[in-house]
Amino acid sequence: MNVYRLYCHDAEQLHDFITQHHLTQYEHIFVQIAAHKAGQSELGKIIELLRRCLPQAQLLGMTCGAPFHPGGRFNICFAVFEKVSVHSVLLPCKEFANELELAAYISDALITEETNLLLLFTDQESNFHSLIRHIPLVNDQTVVIAGRMKEGGRLFSHEGIVADGIVAISFNGSSLRVQLSRPFLWEPVGATFRVTKCSGNKLYELDGKKAARLLEHYLGKEFIERLPFSGAEFPFVVEKNGHKQCLSVAKANKDGSIEINGRVDPGEMVKISFVPLPSLFWHMSDELTKLAKKPAEAIFFYQSMAMEGYVSLALQQITATLEQISPTFTPFSFAELVTKDRYAPMHPATFSMVALSEKNRHRAGSGASVSLPIPKSLQGVMTLAHLLSATSREMERLHVCRQISQSLFEHNTDIVYSTDLHGNLTNVNPAFEKVLGYKREEVLHTNALKYIHPNDVRRVSMHFYRALRGKIQYYNLEIPTKSGKPLLFQIKNVPIVVDGKKVGIYGIGRDITEQKKAEEKISYLAYYDPDTHLPNRTKFMEIITEQLEKAKRKNRKLAVVFIDLDRFKRINDSIGHYAGDEILKQVVQRILHVLPIEAHLGRFHGDKFCLLLTGQIHSEKVFETATRIAKEMTKPIVYDGKEFFITASIGISFYPSDGVDAHSLLKNADIAVSRAKRSGGNRVQFYSAKMNDETLHRLEMERYLRKALEKRELFLCYQPIVDITTGKIVGNEALIRWRHPKLGLVRPDEFISLAEETGLIHEIGRWVLETACKQTKKWQALGNQQLSIFVNVSAAQFQHESFINDVKRALAQSQLSPDCLHLELTENSMLRNLHHSIQVMKELQRIGVGIAIDDFGSGYASFSYLKNLPANILKIDRSFIKQIHTNSSDIAIVKAMITMGHGLGMKIVAEGVETDEHLQLLKMLRCHYVQGYALYRPTTAEELSAHITVGKP
Repeated sequence: MNVYRLYCHDAEQLHDFITQHHLTQYEHIFVQIAAHKAGQSELGKIIELLRRCLPQAQLLGMTCGAPFHPGGRFNICFAVFEKVSVHSVLLPCKEFANELELAAYISDALITEETNLLLLFTDQESNFHSLIRHIPLVNDQTVVIAGRMKEGGRLFSHEGIVADGIVAISFNGSSLRVQLSRPFLWEPVGATFRVTKCSGNKLYELDGKKAARLLEHYLGKEFIERLPFSGAEFPFVVEKNGHKQCLSVAKANKDGSIEINGRVDPGEMVKISFVPLPSLFWHMSDELTKLAKKPAEAIFFYQSMAMEGYVSLALQQITATLEQISPTFTPFSFAELVTKDRYAPMHPATFSMVALSEKNRHRAGSGASVSLPIPKSLQGVMTLAHLLSATSREMERLHVCRQISQSLFEHNTDIVYSTDLHGNLTNVNPAFEKVLGYKREEVLHTNALKYIHPNDVRRVSMHFYRALRGKIQYYNLEIPTKSGKPLLFQIKNVPIVVDGKKVGIYGIGRDITEQKKAEEKISYLAYYDPDTHLPNRTKFMEIITEQLEKAKRKNRKLAVVFIDLDRFKRINDSIGHYAGDEILKQVVQRILHVLPIEAHLGRFHGDKFCLLLTGQIHSEKVFETATRIAKEMTKPIVYDGKEFFITASIGISFYPSDGVDAHSLLKNADIAVSRAKRSGGNRVQFYSAKMNDETLHRLEMERYLRKALEKRELFLCYQPIVDITTGKIVGNEALIRWRHPKLGLVRPDEFISLAEETGLIHEIGRWVLETACKQTKKWQALGNQQLSIFVNVSAAQFQHESFINDVKRALAQSQLSPDCLHLELTENSMLRNLHHSIQVMKELQRIGVGIAIDDFGSGYASFSYLKNLPANILKIDRSFIKQIHTNSSDIAIVKAMITMGHGLGMKIVAEGVETDEHLQLLKMLRCHYVQGYALYRPTTAEELSAHITVGKP
């Protein structure tokens, strides 16, 4: 391969050069001509000469605006190949329907399997890139270089001058070696602009502003005046389909629009760019090193317009250096230059340098390095380029940070807002508007506290000021939407710091409403049975443990009741588990219906339930509750039109007698259930056998007691109270007795407490009052008009709201004078509700009924209460009388009581007087009345009537 170069003024000089170098003898010739200020006629002569003298040659020519050599207007390069064939076509674009058809024609006409290089040059702007994309690459070595002519330039070949067409030249042959360098050296600098209005190659607005005015603002008035030359120096860079494209500004119009060499679409982003000289020199240094190792026989250097202007001096230095390696052809300059190879289907290039050689004429590399010195005249420009690049990178980083920040703000699905130092909203993101329903314009410059509940203002203000002090704040806050729907947010407050000063806060709020609901649901399912909504085993264990702690502190009892449905599996097996669950729901409602207050019911699993009873726990009450549950279970359950009959086995354990922790109580209640099932089911079983017997006995007693009045099994005995001085009977104490046909005579201490627990005491108490008053009235009719009756009143009876009326009714029915009735009350019963007790006693006193404090000294033993109680009789407890004749302490206590009674104006009755010694001592101590076996035993009304008539024992 040989290269011949010529600078000439006309066709005659060209003819002499061809003849002198015997170029007509070569078969494969590629001619490139750069023409400066050549008219159409002159170009015609050159083309005609080459067509006549070198018909085998393929010609590519361009007109250039700038002079390139003082020796002539034509710069001509002849590349002579030994084996590589060169072919070309000149094609008018209008003859083809589209770029695909044009590309297909070029492929058929020029491209073979041995095509290693294809040059495409056109004066057409439209569909330039689409044409290049459709050109096929027939092998891995194929390189395509395409250039678009600058405005005003002419393109020609041996077929003539191109008008709205394309010249394509192919280089074919396996001996051809092609080294391509096609860097994209444009470096964006400054701001990024969004195309907001454009049409074709006209760009009207960038970022909503006139495009020409924006460029003048950033690049100066001189830039506009120097167009289109300055537009090539500082073109736009736009990214299309993942590839960067360079668009130079060709013209600025009076309407503020600009015209560019290419097209953009609305919404695309463009940046002003330039070719930094350091990048150019670094790249060319690398290429020179490669070429030194693999020298070329010819170098074609095609440049874009960006290489003109301030880069031209650098290009001269580069060209001079390239000439040291191989003959270099450089004058062709294009408005746009694009390359294509197996590495890049479409690659915009600042320049394209192709080094050619034929394999049969290898030239070994010298190995010597070729330096690329930087002229002193360019060193200042190099420094400026460094500054621009560094500044651009800093701006880019800031821009990226700003974009990231803005993107986080705009596209964040959480609500984001900012405030000033006073809490006034300065910005909100779209999520804020969407989630809360407020428009941005509505909330800006209003105080953030306006949009939260008044109860939260103080707490939110605290977090706000903590954030301003530099402490990041996290908290949950319920914020109502504009429509009033409350949403729960997890809020994060961070300070906004500008130049070291805090100017406000950022708030980020994540809507956790659904998350909270899900958490609550998960938590609910972890502790509650989803079918019955009862606490499950885990939750119930917590309840038992908590109640056990309370019971230990307050020294109370607890009852654990296990409920196991008998043979429920049969129901599940017959109608299915879904229907079984529906029946269980009905079972639960029945159990809940009969439960007392302070009861806790839980479902352990399947058909097993557990009940915890707290409060005032007695085995009878617990048994009664369990019995009611068992009774409810026996009622038929209707489901899907069918009746089902269910029974339950129930086991009971007590704290602390049957266990002191949850596990032992549950285990023992379960054992009791097993016992109940072994006994046939449908029964209640205590864990303790003794308690089981006692409870059954008390329940039997309760049943008997309820019928005792009806069957007249209750009767009264009377024990006289005697004046210690005269020996006369002044009154009688009524004492209840119960004679049962099966149990025999039942002691009062066996059934009075049971009557109190069951509430029967009120009915029994009324009967005692009425009977005692009537009997006393009968005795008075026998002659002792001042005879009194003493009636014991229980605490429950005394505290009952109907007690006063019961007393009045008994007096009215018997016609007994109120002052002949004395009600005996223990200290404990009076002091249970002191205020209420005093009010009742005062009312009784007003009626005329006497109050006797029974068993005095055995209760609270607080004398300070005595002076406040409206009582007129003290009955000294028998425990003090029993040892009075042998125990000096008892004598002292009894003496003190009698003395105190005298001092308070109260009459004194000594109970339990069983010996004459007791009687003599009490007389010596000035006791008023005595009562006991030494005088009279309790006896029936009939037996006592004779003594009442006589009046003395």
